[in-house]
Amino acid sequence: MGAARDAGAHAQGLRSLTTETQARGCFFLPKFLRILRAFVVFHTSQLYRSSRFIPPLCSLRSLLPRLVVALFILWSLRPPPVLVVVGPPQKVVTVNPLVGVHTRLTDEVEEWKIQRTLQMVREMGAPWIVEFFPWAYYEPAPGRYDWDHVDMVVRHARAQGLTVIARLGWVPQWARPEETTFTYLDAEGYEAFADFVAAFVGRYRGRVDHVIIWNEPNLGFEWGYRPVDPAGYVEMLRAVYPAAHAANPDVVVLAGALAPTLEPPGSPAGLNDLDYLEGMYMAGAAPYFDGLAVHAYGLGFPPEAEPTPDVVNFRRVELLRAVMEAYGDGDKPIYITEAGWNDHPRWTRAVRPAQRIAYTIGAYEWARRYWPWCRVVAMWAFRYPAPLHNYQDYYTFVTDDFRPKPIYSAVQAYTQTGKWP
Repeated sequence: MGAARDAGAHAQGLRSLTTETQARGCFFLPKFLRILRAFVVFHTSQLYRSSRFIPPLCSLRSLLPRLVVALFILWSLRPPPVLVVVGPPQKVVTVNPLVGVHTRLTDEVEEWKIQRTLQMVREMGAPWIVEFFPWAYYEPAPGRYDWDHVDMVVRHARAQGLTVIARLGWVPQWARPEETTFTYLDAEGYEAFADFVAAFVGRYRGRVDHVIIWNEPNLGFEWGYRPVDPAGYVEMLRAVYPAAHAANPDVVVLAGALAPTLEPPGSPAGLNDLDYLEGMYMAGAAPYFDGLAVHAYGLGFPPEAEPTPDVVNFRRVELLRAVMEAYGDGDKPIYITEAGWNDHPRWTRAVRPAQRIAYTIGAYEWARRYWPWCRVVAMWAFRYPAPLHNYQDYYTFVTDDFRPKPIYSAVQAYTQTGKWP
């Protein structure tokens, strides 16, 4: 869901932007609206003073030229557009190439904030990001794509030297029945989703070469508030996989993004991730994905805590790995695309801030030392565009106004020196 590397770190033309310009841009629109409202109220009141009833059409027409002039004057006074300079390509410096974060730029619309977020990811020493690109946002009508936001995120991620894992999902209204949610897609829509994935993969070939197909399909609400269906998810993969590889033979198609859960069969909330993965293999999933995406939240346990089937902890990933190996799929890598600990002071599943720091860095280090089949550990979540005012805010590394939290500085020190608490 410290004060950083300030002006000196941004000096090489990476962001041509001043605080004054930002402030002008932030306050211009409200000021414009206030002036416009006052103008309309004043002139309308003058018209209405002469009559208790609706003014004649000619009076309203007389207002229009003055309104146009006022709009022109206000438009001429608008602040200049914010200039964001991409700058030369950067390189991530880190002692651990598995360090990653989930960036949550889906609803971030200001380019300088996208750039600043990704710059801070690089400066923290994380070579990987996971980002959500909703189908519903980028194909508003069949075959009509709007890639502007994706282009912006990918351009700045590449400039910062980051490897992007794209999570694809969320169904547009035209591709699903009425009165269903963004997470509902029946079999009749798989071909349309495959077309979108192929369009995405083809457009960003060589720039985004990892895609996650769906998210947490073993949870009921992520499967359209229906009973989860491993075989149905495999049918989705069967449609998407060849389309993606036809568009980019080098793309890495990631299945799953399975949520860690202990839900038993028949639960409306979902299905145990171990059982779900086994169900995928039994339905013939193996030929239709190149790697498995999983989520590995630690809850109240340290990263080294032993995994057992009846406990959700970080090393539960090892049990999923055992299922892959049991079905002869041990050559495929695992990508941890969500993980982490929460330090909310009152949430029962949270840990203390110092523990969160130690556990997070310990998880990065555990994966580096002991999991040769793991490609990335992407912690949830680097930053939100705005505060959520709930426990989710306590997963982040950076505040919405770009103030680094202690965990940011600690991970940065780890990636640069190899030292950790």
